[in-house]
Amino acid sequence: MADSGLQLAPALLGSDDPAVFQIHHPHGSSPYLLLADHAGQRIPQALQDLGLPQAELDRHIGWDIGIAGTTRALARQLDAWAIEQTYSRLLIDCNRPLLSPTLIPETSDGTAIPGNRGLSAAQRQQRIDMIHAPYHARIDAELDRRRDAGRPTLLVMMHSFTPAMGGVQRPWHAGVLYHQDTRFAHALLQALREEGDLEVGDNQPYSVSSSSDYAVPVHGEGRGLVHVELEIRQDLIADSAGQQAWADRLARIFRNLQPMLLAMQEPRAPVL
Repeated sequence: MADSGLQLAPALLGSDDPAVFQIHHPHGSSPYLLLADHAGQRIPQALQDLGLPQAELDRHIGWDIGIAGTTRALARQLDAWAIEQTYSRLLIDCNRPLLSPTLIPETSDGTAIPGNRGLSAAQRQQRIDMIHAPYHARIDAELDRRRDAGRPTLLVMMHSFTPAMGGVQRPWHAGVLYHQDTRFAHALLQALREEGDLEVGDNQPYSVSSSSDYAVPVHGEGRGLVHVELEIRQDLIADSAGQQAWADRLARIFRNLQPMLLAMQEPRAPVL
């Protein structure tokens, strides 16, 4: 057999590694659909924690602390379909476009990631093929199913943020993020501020762009869905009590907003 010159990367996921994502409430009746791109912190066993101690993987660089429990509790209250990504954002960031320089970061908040240094093209593609692609394919499949069934979808990207970055304290309890479509974002921003006990960021502590983000431009704007990205400060949802409190709050707000948001949705013809 002729030598093709291609070097195959070693297997990424073994039989003892968990599935790439978890689905909660697969038959949920709610129009809300929840995405948790950074919910997990697992690293495939073959990559030996990317050369990092567990303490680094436990930091905000390894995952969105508290968002898995918050998303599960909110999905339960709303009876909403939700997907939770299992692997660490340090392995590959599922909320980054494939050309983003932070798709597979070599450093994060001052921490060098040894297992991400000097990757071959085949190794990078393997992480895309094994983690990023199947996760988003599953989201696409659900959105296609709901579209074809004539079911409306209100899309929520669930995230959390560290209370301090670069030595600067962040005053917000939550942030409402958006790009070009502000329908859901402006309604949620107003509702959260009307709670009276929250400092809420308007496209803070982050903002969304098509070059730095995946879910909003692709799943939200790309399909014309009413959508929002929500960030919650991690110290507020670091334990189960905080996660439940935020799920309670969001469930109440989302139920109140639902009729208005559904009226905003512009149905699109199915893609044939």
